[in-house]
Amino acid sequence: MSGRRLPTIEPSSIKNKAKREEVFLKQKHEKAKAKAQRRKEQKKEEAENPELREARLRENVPVTQETTREYDEAVVAADDGEVAKEEEEDEFAQYFSGKAPKVLITTTPNASRRTVSFVKELVSVIPNLEYIKRGKKFALQQIIQFCKNREYTDLIVVTEDHKEPTHVTIVHLPSGPTAHFRLTRIKGGKDISGHGRATSHSPELILNQFTTRLGHTVGRMFAALFPQVPEFQGRQAVTFHNQRDFIFFRRHRYVFRSGKRVDLQEIGPRFTLRLRWLQKGLYDPVDGEYEWMYKADLETSRRRVFL
Repeated sequence: MSGRRLPTIEPSSIKNKAKREEVFLKQKHEKAKAKAQRRKEQKKEEAENPELREARLRENVPVTQETTREYDEAVVAADDGEVAKEEEEDEFAQYFSGKAPKVLITTTPNASRRTVSFVKELVSVIPNLEYIKRGKKFALQQIIQFCKNREYTDLIVVTEDHKEPTHVTIVHLPSGPTAHFRLTRIKGGKDISGHGRATSHSPELILNQFTTRLGHTVGRMFAALFPQVPEFQGRQAVTFHNQRDFIFFRRHRYVFRSGKRVDLQEIGPRFTLRLRWLQKGLYDPVDGEYEWMYKADLETSRRRVFL
């Protein structure tokens, strides 16, 4: 009888509240203690035999929405020669072979202070970006022609609603494409705790998880805004991270604390973009041909993504 284990008591079966809580906390502590012991033993075994750790990491793949995403034939394989050939000849190719971008940014007429502040932060992010205040009488098509005449390579327009910036339109010149994004979750650099101070150096550019044909187009459109020769002495990195079609923007400076340790200090701003439509050619709200447009009925599953 002394060798038999006593049955585990279910806390939910105990009517007294104080006793029920005491038993629950005791069982929780015992489970955590056993788990820590197992991990300690596992760490010792893997230190003696590194192959055990490699096998565990190979088999222990976490189940996430990214790893269980629906199959999409538009996903581009790393060795897809056809796509690589097309990208060597597309409208962005020359910016990956040395051509410096020249970008203009503007807003809606009579933009609010918050929108102008956001635009000025973008000016500090993208080199060769020029801000021009928009007059009431200039339509977007007139601004596009203005940019083409002065050899700008891209036009960015930030629009607002109720004095808050809500959308970003990027027009690649001289012949498109045009992308329109929903803009949310804006946080200025001064509002970020422990933020760093930006310098005028060209940043390194990081594009994460733009895996489909549409995602490649959007990612290359972002990349064409930046010079492809980063100035590493500035230690600045700009990231566009795509996760379930939400594009998270961050800007960091990496700081060398010692010979082995590197920390990241966020500079700001931070914001989130979501593609609403991509139009072939220049912006044309009447006769423009849409390559892709967001519709609510496209969201048949949380595991279906388009970028």
